[in-house]
Amino acid sequence: MDSSSVAFALDDLQTRNARLVRRAQQLPPAGARPVTIAGRVGGWIGPIAQTAVADLPGVHIEPEAVHFTAAPTARLSLDAVLREVALALRDAGCIRAWRDELLDVMAEGQTLARIERGAVRPLGLLTQAVHLNGWSPDGRLWVARRALNKSTDPGLWDTLSGGLVAAGEDPESALLRETFEEAGLPAVALAAHGPLRTVLRMHRRLGDGYQVENVLLSDCVLDAGVAPRNLDGEVLEFRCLAMPELWDMIVRGAFTLEAELAILDSLRHRLKAAPGGVAF
Repeated sequence: MDSSSVAFALDDLQTRNARLVRRAQQLPPAGARPVTIAGRVGGWIGPIAQTAVADLPGVHIEPEAVHFTAAPTARLSLDAVLREVALALRDAGCIRAWRDELLDVMAEGQTLARIERGAVRPLGLLTQAVHLNGWSPDGRLWVARRALNKSTDPGLWDTLSGGLVAAGEDPESALLRETFEEAGLPAVALAAHGPLRTVLRMHRRLGDGYQVENVLLSDCVLDAGVAPRNLDGEVLEFRCLAMPELWDMIVRGAFTLEAELAILDSLRHRLKAAPGGVAF
C-alpha cells in the first residue's frame, strides 16, 4: 500500500459499510409467503408469482407457505415441476430476462434441484455470487464498468469480475470461469488468489422479486503489466484506480451495492494488515 496517498481510515470504511449492510438486509416483499422445496424451507414468493403458478402440478399453496414437490401422478420430477414453474412465471411477466442457464436450488443447506436462472428472484431462492478484487502490485484496484445492456445495474462499476455459481459448479470453478469470461484472465494469472470468503448474505427487495444471495469474495494481486480485457460483452471498460480516486467513486455511489460491499471488505482487510493500521 502506498501510504503517501491517504484517502480514508478504518472508521470511514466501517461507517459506510454499516449503512450498506442496512440496505442489503430487507424483509421479504409485502404479501410474500415462504417457499418450501421438497419439504425444506428455501425461498419467498410474492402474490403475483403465487397466482401464476397456483394451478401447476407439484405446487401446493397453503395460507402459511407455498410448497413445490415432485408430481408422480403427472410423471414430473422436481426438476420438471420447477421447469413448468419457471415457464409460468415467464408467461406472467414475472421474469425480467430468460437466460437459459440453470442454477442449483438450495434449501436448508442441501441442493435439491435445478431451475432457470431468471426464476430465482421471483421465488426468493438462495444464490451464490463470486467476486474477485484484482489489485496491482503498487496497491491500485482494477474495477469494471457494467455494460449498458445489462438487465441489472447497467453502467455502474463492479469488481474486476463476478457472477453467479451455475448448477453443478463449485464456487472456485465459477470464480475462474467468470474471471476468464469477463476479464480475459486465465487461471494461471490467478494462481495466487486468496481463498473465497463470505462477505454477507443479502436479502433485498428488487423489481423482479427477492434477492437472497451469498456474496463470496477473493483477492488477487495481478502481475505488473497484466491488463484485463472483456470477452463476453458484459463489461464496458476497465480502470485501475489509486486510493483517492477509488474512495471518491465509492462516496459518489458509482458501484453496485454488491461490488461496494466487496471492495469495502477488501479494504478493511488490507488496512488492518498495514503496519500500525495506517490509512492509505
